[in-house]
Amino acid sequence: MARGTDATPSRAAGKVRFAGWRPRSLRARQMLGASLGLVAFLALAGYALDRAFVATAEENLRQRLKAYALKYTEGIEFARNGTLVPPYDDPDPRFDMPDSGLYAQVVMPDTTPWGSNSTLGPELPSSPMLGPLQESFGGPLPYRRADYGDGLTYRYGLGIVYPQSERGEEYPYTVYIFESAQALNSQIGVFRRALWVYLGSAGLLLMLLQVLVLRWSLRPLGRVVDELKRVQRGEAQGMSERHPIELEPLTDSINAFIDSERENLERQRNTLADLAHSLKTPLAVLRTQLDSGGGEQALREELDAQLKRMNSLVTYQLTRAASSGHKLFAAPVAIEPHAEEIVRGLEKVYAAKGVLCEFEIDPAARFHGEPGDLLELLGNLLENAFKWARSRVLLTVRPGQQQANRRAGLLLSVEDDGPGIAEADVARILQRGVRGDERVQGHGIGLATVQDVVRDYRGELSVGRSQELGGACFQVTLPPGL
Repeated sequence: MARGTDATPSRAAGKVRFAGWRPRSLRARQMLGASLGLVAFLALAGYALDRAFVATAEENLRQRLKAYALKYTEGIEFARNGTLVPPYDDPDPRFDMPDSGLYAQVVMPDTTPWGSNSTLGPELPSSPMLGPLQESFGGPLPYRRADYGDGLTYRYGLGIVYPQSERGEEYPYTVYIFESAQALNSQIGVFRRALWVYLGSAGLLLMLLQVLVLRWSLRPLGRVVDELKRVQRGEAQGMSERHPIELEPLTDSINAFIDSERENLERQRNTLADLAHSLKTPLAVLRTQLDSGGGEQALREELDAQLKRMNSLVTYQLTRAASSGHKLFAAPVAIEPHAEEIVRGLEKVYAAKGVLCEFEIDPAARFHGEPGDLLELLGNLLENAFKWARSRVLLTVRPGQQQANRRAGLLLSVEDDGPGIAEADVARILQRGVRGDERVQGHGIGLATVQDVVRDYRGELSVGRSQELGGACFQVTLPPGL
């Protein structure tokens, strides 16, 4: 148990140290990641170029040594007794210079190898006989120079058979060409120095360009921060629309949040103002009753009535304030279960009328908001429909307009086969600020609540005549959300 207990703080401390090491700045993260990627790319590119150059240089050396060997085979002859007759001219003057770094050697079976003048002094690696037209290339191989120093050399061998036409004999031999690795290593060294100088210079230029590109690409984020500071200081009402596509969801969400907070503040002020205005009349009645000097029983009855009225007003205003408000980033709510629950209750209330409610609900339709707001919409619209319908009510729900990277809107309509609403009364029914007894007109007091909820979700409520049932048709349109 003790070891387990001791190990936990150690792991936690390691996590803290690692978390503190990571840069908090986006600019630093981008620079670190891009720099590591650039260094890795330049290192891999340099290694690949170096390997390609070495392979090409070695292949060029092989071809050059092969050319020397073929040149020697053209001048080599054999006497009647099988003695090698060396060529008169060497393909390169260095073959005639002792220990020049370029050597030629002819190996024959059971005979001492012949060597060019340059082989006088150095000890070259022993070389085996090769078959006819067989080639070999290897290196670098160790050898001893004339000054007894150690060196490295590349070796190319070519197996040849010399035909003796007069006697019908064949003389096999192998030509070996040796070249010191010093020249090739010098070429490779010059190339590597130039390669890393150029790659280093290119890396510095790319780093500078990377800094400039990074500053240019992060400039929109800087503008977002500046605009947020202006909003915090009250110098701007919200974020502007001049932002890259990748930042639009962020700025739109910030604007939606700002608007939601302002609407909530305005709603709270309106609720308090409405509540204060609603309580004025009951308080005035009580004050009048007290000043009139009436009897105790009359005062008690009036006090009870006005207290009930004030309690109803307070309950209504608090319920309205709690049920309203567009909640950002709310989870999608399925509509059909809530609709069925409401309809079951209304069928009991209006059982004497025998109203039949039909559903046409798209399974993909969802309400993105608070379940209480959905219940307010469906409950008030369906209750009004049941109240005024003769025998049929139709609830239709389907997804609304869709936009890229946004959740779909919602279209919700409630129709009945009642008398409908006159076109002249529609504006009065949907009038803003209609409160109290004024809401009894039209299709009932719930329409004001529906209007408030729809307005909170930035939607529209329209009233017309049902094309299918002939009565009233209430249609709610909610726009696409964030």
